[in-house]
Amino acid sequence: MIAFQTEEQVMYCYSDINGSCTKRSLSLVTQAALYILFCTGIVVTITGNIMVIISIYYFKQLHSPTNFLILSLAVADFLLGVTVLPFSAVRAIETCWYFGEAFCTFHMSLDGTICVTSIYHLCLIAIDRFFAIIYPLIYPIKFTVFTISLLITLIWTVSLAYTFFMFYSRVTEEGLEELAIAMSCKGNCQVLTNAKWGLINTIVFLIPFTLMTCTYSRIFIVAKRQAKLIEGLSDQTGAAGNYRSRVAKRERKAAKTLAIAMVAYVVCWLPYFIMNAIDGFHNIIIPAFVFDIIYGICYFNSALNPLIYAIFYPWFRKSVKLIIACKIFTTDCSTINLFNQ
Repeated sequence: MIAFQTEEQVMYCYSDINGSCTKRSLSLVTQAALYILFCTGIVVTITGNIMVIISIYYFKQLHSPTNFLILSLAVADFLLGVTVLPFSAVRAIETCWYFGEAFCTFHMSLDGTICVTSIYHLCLIAIDRFFAIIYPLIYPIKFTVFTISLLITLIWTVSLAYTFFMFYSRVTEEGLEELAIAMSCKGNCQVLTNAKWGLINTIVFLIPFTLMTCTYSRIFIVAKRQAKLIEGLSDQTGAAGNYRSRVAKRERKAAKTLAIAMVAYVVCWLPYFIMNAIDGFHNIIIPAFVFDIIYGICYFNSALNPLIYAIFYPWFRKSVKLIIACKIFTTDCSTINLFNQ
């Protein structure tokens, strides 16, 4: 016997408004567990990235072009935790968007901006490491703090212009007007993507991903060769050779750590771009709960970067201890040596 769901059993985002979206019913225990999970993730994201921001901004020894790129990336992840994650958490748990259509567009635009900004920061970091390890004599001349600052400004500006134009002009919905009307209801905040913009967004992701993969592959091949050469020189030249060996080792470790951060980003964001391509090329409506799960995986990356730094960067662990102990308020703490080598 087939059981039909009555109208009284259907839950709506806005029970007193016609045209409201339906709402998935979750038990109180499930909702409480999800709120705890999301709140923990938000706190970790905000706290971890604040530590990165304070560390690089405050300690003068960390004022390098590479670290300024990491600082800007941490700012992006921090903004995600403060301005995007709380509203996305409510949408995922309550299964409705309660913040209005105007803020939905702004929310998606800001979310997209941070996404594009993050991947191009990681791409620029890969290029920075490439020149630092493969062309060490040219690197200090080409990659100055001023040059990096200009590139960071360019990335943020282009990312803002690209994503805000895409969402506010609604070019992604061209040709999907009938589908958009069919999906339209009060409490929905999901963007449709046509084939053209699905391809463009995929290219925006694939170009830096391909560049990063090629760059880091080249870095590790050359770094392995340099390691053998420097070990041989250090045995012949004594203290000077040992110093060069330590510096080269630190550069290689930095490249390895940042490569891990790049891989983490790709793993977290690849499902979203696959979903985006499927949605655009096949006009398949992704179920809301699948959409929220995939977005949750993407957001997890913003909490992951500071954890990667904590595991692989001794200077970050040392700076965090100094910040927590409030020693940064003491005289000359900003000039303390954070490197063991």
